[in-house]
Amino acid sequence: MDKTKSIFELCFYLKSYLWDICQSIMGRDTVNRFDRIVAILVQLQSKRIVKAQELADRFEVSLRTIYRDIRTLEASGVPILSEAGVGYSIMEGYRLPPVMFTREEVGSFVAAEKLMQKFVDKSLGSYHQSAMFKLKSILRGSEKDWISALESKISVDPSQQLFNEDLPNALEILFESIAEKKQVHLKYHSMQSEHPSDRHIEPVGLFHENNFWYVLGYCHYRNDYRQFRTDRMLGIARTPLSFIKDHGSLDEHLSKDVNVQKTKVRILVDKNIARFINGDRKHYGFISEKVRGNQVEMTFMTSNVEHGFPRWYLMFGDYAQIIEPEILKHRVRAILEKTVSNL
Repeated sequence: MDKTKSIFELCFYLKSYLWDICQSIMGRDTVNRFDRIVAILVQLQSKRIVKAQELADRFEVSLRTIYRDIRTLEASGVPILSEAGVGYSIMEGYRLPPVMFTREEVGSFVAAEKLMQKFVDKSLGSYHQSAMFKLKSILRGSEKDWISALESKISVDPSQQLFNEDLPNALEILFESIAEKKQVHLKYHSMQSEHPSDRHIEPVGLFHENNFWYVLGYCHYRNDYRQFRTDRMLGIARTPLSFIKDHGSLDEHLSKDVNVQKTKVRILVDKNIARFINGDRKHYGFISEKVRGNQVEMTFMTSNVEHGFPRWYLMFGDYAQIIEPEILKHRVRAILEKTVSNL
């Protein structure tokens, strides 16, 4: 086993050399397979259990191809454990030397670091910074120069305050809660309430949408699932209380929105303006578009024709026209009339 393992490690270190040999002698397909096998090995080391379908989806190959690649790794001396219906894992204690990164992969770290600095709370950001120092320490000289040249040239500035500055470890607590299945206590100020309320929740997951972080969780105060915006959290604390429900995945809960009653909306937007709202429109139920001369007809299916959609429409309403429904026209008119009366 030790001899075979050493041979595999040597192949791992000589990846760049083998790339050239494979490309010149055996063709592109062999190169792709070699890279895929190495990437599979890295992924197996990154998680306790990896499913075959997960690997097939990532590399866009068949399950049969994944099975063949796993057998190749096993033949090379990698001690892979498999369990039908569960997935693959590497025997505890088996580790290969640190992975070498490509220049493009190193460049992606810079973008990730800038995003982490601005889009997470202070506590999680400091953990990521510590991890980045460790990662940079194993880079080769040329990759270190590459990352240094980029770091001062990239800036990220979110348009909204994502977290209450008095809660520097909100995400850290929420991550722990989800992983350990422990309830958290929130002091939360919702938009509809005049005063903050105390909530005990079982966090299901976190997601970022419309420039805000949201926590989806089971609320014991409401006895139902609710979404909580992180910037409206005034306090958060760990509790020793365990979850009382099995919540499933975040995707399962978010997909339930498909069954919510929705209203069809059609609007005409000036072609010169339409391109500037392409990034936001998907959040308001965008379905399709048709070009009509100097205008673009957009169709939406929205569940918030009372507040969200009309207020978004007013951002560019002087360059647009509502085709349907009438209720949206009345709502936009009412908002405008109240705005004028407040001047």
